[in-house]
Amino acid sequence: MKKVLIANRGEIAVRIIRACRELNLPTVAVYSTADRAALHVQLADQSICIGPAAATESYLNQSALITAAKLTGADAIHPGYGFLSENAEFARQCQDAGLNFIGPDPAVIELMGEKAAARQTMTAAGMPVTPGSPSEFTTATAGLAAAQKIGFPVMLKASAGGGGKGMRVINQASQFEHEFSLAQNEAVKAFGSKQMYLEKYLAKPRHIEVQILADQAGTVWAVGERDCTIQQHHQKVIEEAPAECLTASTREKLLDTARIAAKKLHYTGAGTMEFLLADPTHFYFMEMNTRIQVEHPITELTSGIDLVKWQLKIAAGEKLPPALPHPLAGFALECRINAQTAGQITGLHLPGGWGIRVDTAIYQGYLIPPNYDAMIAKIIAYGSDRQTVIQRMKMALDETVISGINTNLDFLLQLLTEPDYLQLKADINWLDQLTQTN
Repeated sequence: MKKVLIANRGEIAVRIIRACRELNLPTVAVYSTADRAALHVQLADQSICIGPAAATESYLNQSALITAAKLTGADAIHPGYGFLSENAEFARQCQDAGLNFIGPDPAVIELMGEKAAARQTMTAAGMPVTPGSPSEFTTATAGLAAAQKIGFPVMLKASAGGGGKGMRVINQASQFEHEFSLAQNEAVKAFGSKQMYLEKYLAKPRHIEVQILADQAGTVWAVGERDCTIQQHHQKVIEEAPAECLTASTREKLLDTARIAAKKLHYTGAGTMEFLLADPTHFYFMEMNTRIQVEHPITELTSGIDLVKWQLKIAAGEKLPPALPHPLAGFALECRINAQTAGQITGLHLPGGWGIRVDTAIYQGYLIPPNYDAMIAKIIAYGSDRQTVIQRMKMALDETVISGINTNLDFLLQLLTEPDYLQLKADINWLDQLTQTN
């Protein structure tokens, strides 16, 4: 690779630029008209406008991105996360244009993106899978028929994406048509696809995921697991590594299962196997994200492995060592800082000190546009154990100042004092129930 175009924005674009700099790889930032003053545009070696503020006309415009790469002389594209990162068609367009798509093979993206097919593949690989629809569907009639066979309650999901978009819990048949319409419209806006699928809804599971890193020669690392149970409206809020709710034997089985499945898929690059933990010893495959995750920093801190740099090196043909270079150690916690209003940041102080990392693209004077995802920063704390790290995170959040807009900083601080959170008694519905009660 000689030059990398980053087909994304915000803090992940900044993160990729920094990794490229360490590898002496020139970068190209793309931006919409709403992002002219964005930090990733200022940090990249080159930048090019790809369209208006609407994501469908800029960051989701495949032809504009390919053209931008050709115009700037980029020979590789890093998709980051969100937008086109799990779009097999875009990955193929990159390959057809002679560009190195920094991610897995398009066929694997397509297979894992078709949720029903992914579940069938994982079942064949020996992985436990929750009951679900035998195939994807685009009509409420087909979905309702599948739901009645599975049995209510069910979880309706968008096949083409994640992050809680296009997702609904449906408790009875009379709700299906209305909820389906809302979820599908949301899916089309977010991912440009009408395809939906269903899973049996588990009442009180925890959400556990395994970080995968795999090279083109067939070496696969399972770089530990993360606990992403604390979610609001199916959006992750707080993530932890490792998942202290697991028994040692369950952890070993989970990591082995994920590693073997990735190897059978001939997976390359960074990816994440996501699971629902029904109890401390039983887990079920949910889906695979064929990209880097928002919460990758907590795995980097507990493993000492730069996942983004390895994405780049693997795409350039470099091989992983046969095994992880050193054991996983310590505990890491990530809080997602969300803007609750658009507007200009008039004052900013970000936390620091021992064991604190901040991934962000905001700066004082930055005007947050209303067009994109609400997350504006990630604060990550690391230390020897969970109790120490939670206290360190409280200090970091308390020290953070973001003036001029409303954020969720106070909300996060409150969550870190909740007894159910502290005692690992929460499940994926806990936060929604807590906020409804309050």
